[in-house]
Amino acid sequence: MKKDAAFALPVRVYYQDTDAGGVVYHSTYLNFMERARYEWLRELELDINSLIKVHNIVFMIRSLNIEYFKPALLDDLLHVTVQATELGRTRIAISQQILRDHVTLASATTQVVCVGADTLKLVSLPEPLRHKFGNFS
Repeated sequence: MKKDAAFALPVRVYYQDTDAGGVVYHSTYLNFMERARYEWLRELELDINSLIKVHNIVFMIRSLNIEYFKPALLDDLLHVTVQATELGRTRIAISQQILRDHVTLASATTQVVCVGADTLKLVSLPEPLRHKFGNFS
């Protein structure tokens, strides 16, 4: 399990994120989580362009398991967390939560794989990048 604290991205719920009743669409949670993973990578100094141009890799979602507990509503201020929980040769397990006022609204576990940018086939995560994801025991 990763020992470092989770990254958190604040996200405001806009009208476009909701149905006519002001409740966030179930698929919009995935968009919020994707945005948080992208910003997490930027925080780790792993911007998408350098992953492709320097390391010749991209990350792809292999699987995602999400659970919904409570609805997010129009104008809510949410915090979307990202935390690597396991690191393999070609994959990273990531835990994410969407919170409102410290209450978990949704929780997901995502398996991300490292693939060659030109082949889209599995490749080992480059050694210079491995340490950026944290310490695991």
